[in-house]
Amino acid sequence: MADEVRTAVIGVGHLGRHHARILAGLEGATLNAVVDTVRDRASEIAAASGAKPLTDYRELLGQVDAVSIAAPTELHHAIAMPFLERGTAVLVEKPMARTLDEADAMIAAARASGATLAVGQTERYNPAVAAVMRLVTSPKFIEVHRLGVFPDRSLDIDVVFDLMIHDLSVIAALVRSDVVSVEAVGVPVLTPKFDIANARLRFASGCIANLTASRISRDRVRKIRFFQPDSYISIDYAAQEVEGWRLVRKDGARPSIEGVPLPVTKDEPLRLELADFIGAVRDKRPPLVDGDAGRVALELATRIAEKMESVL
Repeated sequence: MADEVRTAVIGVGHLGRHHARILAGLEGATLNAVVDTVRDRASEIAAASGAKPLTDYRELLGQVDAVSIAAPTELHHAIAMPFLERGTAVLVEKPMARTLDEADAMIAAARASGATLAVGQTERYNPAVAAVMRLVTSPKFIEVHRLGVFPDRSLDIDVVFDLMIHDLSVIAALVRSDVVSVEAVGVPVLTPKFDIANARLRFASGCIANLTASRISRDRVRKIRFFQPDSYISIDYAAQEVEGWRLVRKDGARPSIEGVPLPVTKDEPLRLELADFIGAVRDKRPPLVDGDAGRVALELATRIAEKMESVL
């Protein structure tokens, strides 16, 4: 491999164009090409990033060291496999695949060839999440609200795979316990897919997580709260802010609750994600969110979706 990782972005729509923007200026990487089936869009993003525009991702095979796939979910497996089989590093946006079988095939291909496989669970790179990783030690209850306005993208998948999967990945990384039961309900409102969903997960550790995700709200809310013995931690993903509260016991006095904002070094999560991916490729190490971690989030999302289908 050359000193810099030769990269390309496949799919430069709403999110992929930001992949291209960041990779074009990221230390240790060069953006060789951008691919999109819409020729004018490929040309526009290529002109802005100094890359070559393509309409067929297969032209990249053997020409780059790493690809970032931001195409629709239904195409993730088909696009990723030929690169993984050749040993080319792949970062694939969430959800990593349509099914667990497709995810397993991608993981197996990466292991067989030695290719780096990363999954774009961007909130795992949110500096506010990083700030609490050592502080959330024994959560007993977790509450999540991820609400967004109606989008013009990702309408081919349920809100669980579109939005809630971000929080499922964060929770799995922090609770580190098997999910023993799932309750869920979802409602299709503006599309044939579920546009709003609520899920309640019970873990073997005794922790319970209650998650609400909506893409039909008037306001944008992205918050997660962790409750554990003697402390409470609240994260505002969007503002990248953290508040920590703890129970303080003093001799001869009633217990009191003290809270302060916790320090967070703000940064763009997608930039941190792509920097980690390039670093993993260069250093031949696992990325923070590898194929196995991506599969965990997909498996939880799949269980929730199946439960919602069963109660219709």
